[in-house]
Formats: sequence, structure tokens, C-alpha cells
Amino acid sequence: MKKWISAARLRTLPLALSSILMGGFLAQSVFMFRWDVFLWAVITTILLQVMSNFANDYGDTQNGADSSDRIGPARAVQSGEISRRQMFIAICITGLAAFLSGLWLLYTSFGGFESKYFKIFLSLGILAIGAAYTYTAGKRPYGYQGLGDISVFLFFGLTGVIASYFLYTLHLEWEIALPAISCGALATGVLNINNLRDRTSDEMAGKITLAVRLGRKGTIYYHFLLLALAMFCAWLYIDLKNGNWYYLLSFPLILLNGFQVAKSENPDPYLKTLSLTSLFFVIVFGLSLIFR
Repeated sequence: MKKWISAARLRTLPLALSSILMGGFLAQSVFMFRWDVFLWAVITTILLQVMSNFANDYGDTQNGADSSDRIGPARAVQSGEISRRQMFIAICITGLAAFLSGLWLLYTSFGGFESKYFKIFLSLGILAIGAAYTYTAGKRPYGYQGLGDISVFLFFGLTGVIASYFLYTLHLEWEIALPAISCGALATGVLNINNLRDRTSDEMAGKITLAVRLGRKGTIYYHFLLLALAMFCAWLYIDLKNGNWYYLLSFPLILLNGFQVAKSENPDPYLKTLSLTSLFFVIVFGLSLIFR
């Protein structure tokens, strides 16, 4: 059980849940929050994230990115604690569970499967499961072509926030894109720390991430750009909605992460702190909207 908990990488869950919480806070700000939708959105997101972590462990070993040269924590398949077959079965089980949970989420939100939006959201769910697997697994993983940042920005930001908000309200406003961009930028920042840490071993394995393309200095500049984008979009949305100032409490922590990453030779500890900071950001942002 301990090795499976480790392979599930529970420290990534706060980041995965940030976009779902943001969607819930945005819905509550217009008095349309529903606990049943929120519960199934959380369950579906956790299952999808765990499946993604299993697939990442499986795929990076399959394609050579997880090796003895890697700086980060040892992976379960690469270290031999879990066999490839066992991990593939776990990927299938968690993927199926995420799909079934997602179906029930749509049923709960739309009041059945007859809604005109059902097929759209079903397609998004299948796309999310496929993207989680093919990020590092399969014959041509897109994470090895420098496309991981775009995927994280879309699924942990735009799709996660906008889709979850829609499941409560069944309508959208353009302004929702601003907090969605903030969540996406912070989530991409977490991935960027991961890629900065693994830059040397990834390059040796042929995993050409954006960090490999940019080099250390360029990756640091890119990291600050992501953090600045997150803060700017948050400020703009709160200003448009006449929200409270509580969201500003997260800004010093966000900036601190940038400076810590810039100074560290091994930024791995700051991956977890930015993940938790992202969750804190969402909470104080939500409070800024609710207690206007």
C-alpha cells in the first residue's frame, strides 16, 4: 500500500483540485454553487490526477526519462517496486473509475444524459483521460515534444475552471477566463519547476521539454512570467467584480517561490510549495469574491 501511495504522488492533488475549487468559488459568487456537483467534480479530478501520475511513472520509465541520473524522487516502476504490468493495470482501473465518476458528475449537473451539453462534456472527459496517458506514455508522448506546458495550462486552468463553473451555472461570461488563466499559469509553473529539476536527465533521455529548449536562465525568466501572469489576471478579475483584497495575501508567497526557484540548484522542494501556494491563492481569491 505504501508504494502505491507514493506512486500516486499525493502532493500533486492540491494543485489538481485548485481549478475545481476556483470553479466552485466562482459559482458561489453568483449564488449557484451545488454540493453534489462539487463532490463528484472533486472525486473525478482526484481519480484523473492519480491516473495521470501512474501514467507518468509508467511512461517515463518506458521511454527512458526515469533513470539513475534523475535528481527527483525515485519512481516506482523505474526502481522495481511496481512492475510495468501492475502499473498499466492500475492506469486502466483509475482511468475507468475517472470515466464512470465523470459520467455521474455530468448526470448530476445536467439532470440526466439528454442535455445538449452532454456530448460536449463527455468528449472533454475522454480527451482529458487520453491526454493524461499520452503525456509521457505511448510511442509518441507529447510531453517529450515540449507540449506539456500547453496541456497543463489548458486542463488545469482554462478547462478545469471554465468547465467546472459551467457545470454549476450552465452559462458562461468572458471574465471567467481571467481566474482560469491564473490557475493555469500557476499549474504550469509547478510543471516548470519539475522540468527545471529534470532538465539535464530529460535532455539525455531525449525528452525535449520547454526547460530543455530554454536552458536554465530562460526557464527562470519563463517561471517569473507565469507567476506575473497569474497575479495580473487575478487582480484584473477582482477589480472588475469589485472584490475584496484578501487575494493579495497570496502574492508574497507566489513571488517568494520565484526567487527561491531562481536561487536553488535543486528546486524540487519548491514544487510542493507552489502547489500548496496555488491552493492558498484559490482560497483567498474565493473569499475575496464571496465577502465583497
